[in-house]
Amino acid sequence: MINRETIDKIMDTARIEEVVGDFVHLKKRGTSLIGNCPFHGEKTPSFHVSVTKGIYKCFGCGKGGDSVRFIMDHEKYSYPEALKFLANKYNIEVEEAELSPEAAEAQSAKESLYIVSQYAAAFFVKQLWETDEGRGIGLSYFKERGFREDILKKFEVGYSPDVWDAMTQSATHAGHKLAFLEATGLSIKNDNGKIYDRFRGRVMFPIHNFTGRIIGFGGRTLKTDKNVPKYVNSPESEIYHKSNVLYGLFHAKKAIRDLDNCYLAEGYADVLSVHQAGIENVVASSGTSLTVEQIKLIGRFTQNITILFDGDAAGIKASLRGLDMILEEGLNVKIVSFPDGHDPDSYMHHVGGGAFKTYLEQNRKDFILYKANVLLKDAGNDPIKRAGIIRDIVESIAKIPDPIKASVFIRECSSLLEIEENILLSELNKMRSAKLKKSFDNNQRATPSSSPKPYASGAPEPLGPPDDLWDDSAGPMGYEQPIKEDEHQEKEIVRLLLAYGHEFVNWDKIDDMYIGSFMMQHLSDVEFEDPLCKRIIDYYRSEIDNGRLPTSNHFVKHEDRDIADLAITLSTSEYALSENWLNKHLIYVKDESMNLKATILGGIFHLKKRKVEKILMNLLKEIKEEKNEENQIILMQRYGVIKGVEREISKFLGSVIVK
Repeated sequence: MINRETIDKIMDTARIEEVVGDFVHLKKRGTSLIGNCPFHGEKTPSFHVSVTKGIYKCFGCGKGGDSVRFIMDHEKYSYPEALKFLANKYNIEVEEAELSPEAAEAQSAKESLYIVSQYAAAFFVKQLWETDEGRGIGLSYFKERGFREDILKKFEVGYSPDVWDAMTQSATHAGHKLAFLEATGLSIKNDNGKIYDRFRGRVMFPIHNFTGRIIGFGGRTLKTDKNVPKYVNSPESEIYHKSNVLYGLFHAKKAIRDLDNCYLAEGYADVLSVHQAGIENVVASSGTSLTVEQIKLIGRFTQNITILFDGDAAGIKASLRGLDMILEEGLNVKIVSFPDGHDPDSYMHHVGGGAFKTYLEQNRKDFILYKANVLLKDAGNDPIKRAGIIRDIVESIAKIPDPIKASVFIRECSSLLEIEENILLSELNKMRSAKLKKSFDNNQRATPSSSPKPYASGAPEPLGPPDDLWDDSAGPMGYEQPIKEDEHQEKEIVRLLLAYGHEFVNWDKIDDMYIGSFMMQHLSDVEFEDPLCKRIIDYYRSEIDNGRLPTSNHFVKHEDRDIADLAITLSTSEYALSENWLNKHLIYVKDESMNLKATILGGIFHLKKRKVEKILMNLLKEIKEEKNEENQIILMQRYGVIKGVEREISKFLGSVIVK
């Protein structure tokens, strides 16, 4: 168990923009940093990071929190694991109280998979550099192919000896459990119960996760036997999901962000070679088909992907069919193909690093135009084939969500394909209409019991009351039967406490009272109805009564997740005032903090006005139902007093009351 002092040190040191920035490409907007949310698919950024408050909030999926919560949500870590991750990032020594054996085992089950993977990587590296077999076979192979030692060490490349169970024996003798070796796929048990290594007689490429921890391996055989598979990869495990991983991303993510482009290659050696040429913004799909998850992973850092194609014509045509999904995710795609017979690895070693870099810069082509050129060469003058290719090209353009970008490609393809632009546009619109109809039909089948909503996914819906505020018996809520009518006012009070409770009152000659204490005094006669707001207000009041002033940070980091989520939501906004009001139009827009008296009293009196209106409504109901004349008079007198209170509140708020 990590002691409190260490936790405080970690929390004080970890900067939200640095922690989130390792995973999300952030851009400055107003006082916030924004990016595409890593927790749900989106093309328009709705993920905000507040540096001053030390929190993040996604206004799309609702997730929010501080640095620790981000690591917990993103890496699926427990609270102690997230703290250790941040401690490691900032080189903070973690002091722990001793755990019970049961707690230690539960906490370390997943961690053990990382540990045995790291042990295996170190074992393979040692075999490559320090054994005769490793140097004679593995290291010789890499040097013959022209790889420098610094590149091999950077990527922790190793060698697995051609022995049935060398790694397994070494790991178990070092105290690692066989169960964890099997869970990662490093060791395999056959039907007879015999244990052997998955990787034997292969050069080893460790696969790192986003944060640099080893989660799997790719092993390449050096044998010429055709019955032996060229590559063997780690199987799926609790820590390794190949569809969510890109080889080299850990080493490339900073360069991708800085250069706003990601080179995408096919294999492990391609990544090493491109790095050796001085180009670090390169990743590989590790020989597997590109997945949507991998595309979204790249999309966190850049909207620009450059595919590095092998020179094999048949392979290029096959790959072209699978790249439309990059367009669907809204990313810009360029292509670089190499001379026939070369891949990025072989071509870099063939021409050298400098010439390779120049070749990439001079041979990048837009995916759509590249695809059109490649397919048109195949079609020749055959009109049937050309018609099919034109339709194929327009299908790709139809997947581009940005209409301006799509129209530019239509115009360029019109000239290239020698066909009128309006014909291509007509075909494009047909395809988009068919897609919208299909999306709508699928939506209808998925929700047969709900009332029809003829709006396809992604299409704007008409304005109106949300479904969850509709009551069939009374029409839209908020008219005849308002529900949770005080919720907004109560949350506004909580927001004001979080934002300004720690500041001093600076009006009416009051200069020695915190705004938090001032608000608690003026709300002593108000009963909060929203359960969550009530818990926060009650806690705030008890802290004030005990001489302590709660801060916004206290609620943001609260152990009660509901309280923390509400505090984060109320402390953030997806909107920021444009600087153009002042810079371009010379219009100065006042901030609510410029007149805190009006802001604070406005919040208090709006809530009180709502409460008074409810009291008056209930009194009218009682008067109407009361049969005793004397009781009616008492109720009407009370109504008059409360009406006077409402009138005074309304004077301050500038409202008009109907007499």
